[in-house]
Amino acid sequence: MERGSEGPFKRLAREVAKFGAVGVVGTVVNFAVSNLLWHLTSLQAVRANVIATIVAIGCNYVGFRYFTYRDRDKSARTKELTLFLAFSLVGLVIENGVLFAAIYGFGWDSSLQRNVFKVLGIGIATLFRFWSYRTWVFKALPAEEAVLDAEAFPKPSEPQPLPRPKQRVS
Repeated sequence: MERGSEGPFKRLAREVAKFGAVGVVGTVVNFAVSNLLWHLTSLQAVRANVIATIVAIGCNYVGFRYFTYRDRDKSARTKELTLFLAFSLVGLVIENGVLFAAIYGFGWDSSLQRNVFKVLGIGIATLFRFWSYRTWVFKALPAEEAVLDAEAFPKPSEPQPLPRPKQRVS
C-alpha cells in the first residue's frame, strides 16, 4: 500500500510508533546517564538528571530528524533546531520539576523513588514533546498537509437522493 493512500489514523499510529521507538532509546540513555551520575559522582540528584536529560535530548534529535520525521520539511534546519531545543527545554523543566518536587518537597530521595518520579516526569514531558514537536518543529510539507486534510475531511460528493420506502402490496 502506498504511503499516501493510508488513512490519517494509520499515519498517526505509525508516527506515534516511530516517536515511541526513538523515545525508548532516549529514555534508556537518560536513565543510564542519570543512574551512573547518581551512583558514581557526588552531583546533586536533580543536577545529574539535568545532564542526563540533555544527553538524551541530543540522541532524540538525531532519531527524530533522521527516522521519525525524515520526510518532513528540511528547508529551515536552524529554525527547526532552535524550536526543538526550546520545546526540549520546556520538557526538561517538566521532567526535572517533578523530580525536584519529589526530592525537595516530599523528601523522597532513595534510588527507587528517584527512578519512579523520573518515570512520571518523563511521561508528562513526553506528552508535551510529542504535541510540540509534531505541531511546531517537524512540520509537514504543505503538499503533505493538503493530502492529510483531504483524507481527514473529505469534501462531500453530490447529494444522493434518499432511497424510497418500499411500498406494501396488499
